[in-house]
Amino acid sequence: MRVVVQRVAEAHVTVDGELVGRIGRGLLLLVGFAHGDGEPQIAWMADKIAGLRIFDDAHGLMNAALRDVHGRILAVPQFTLLADCRKGRRPSFAAALPPETARPLFERFVARLESLLGDTVPTGRFGATMQVHLVNDGPVTLAIDRS
Repeated sequence: MRVVVQRVAEAHVTVDGELVGRIGRGLLLLVGFAHGDGEPQIAWMADKIAGLRIFDDAHGLMNAALRDVHGRILAVPQFTLLADCRKGRRPSFAAALPPETARPLFERFVARLESLLGDTVPTGRFGATMQVHLVNDGPVTLAIDRS
């Protein structure tokens, strides 16, 4: 499982001009699943992200978590995170789970985040071509892997 975490001042995702998810301050998550991913990876990743201390505290230090700043999460499925670009010029996506397997994992990941945070987590649309708009805050961008 691979997640790119971006601290944002705001973010939203559209599909064919339709707004499907929007947040203000918080985290934009780009989420990809690999072969072998399951409940242990989902639980570890959701717990890690919910507790990440990457927001400024009262002293301007990165010491506050999402709950501390009343932030939200926007989660976007993105199989291209699992691309292998080592050979040739066309990426291989063989490491990424097929949509019918990845979709339920993505839904369980979002449900776990909602449970941990006590808030709904807006999402992108699985399998759609999406336009993701964000104002990266910092910028702070982390890539987190869990296999």
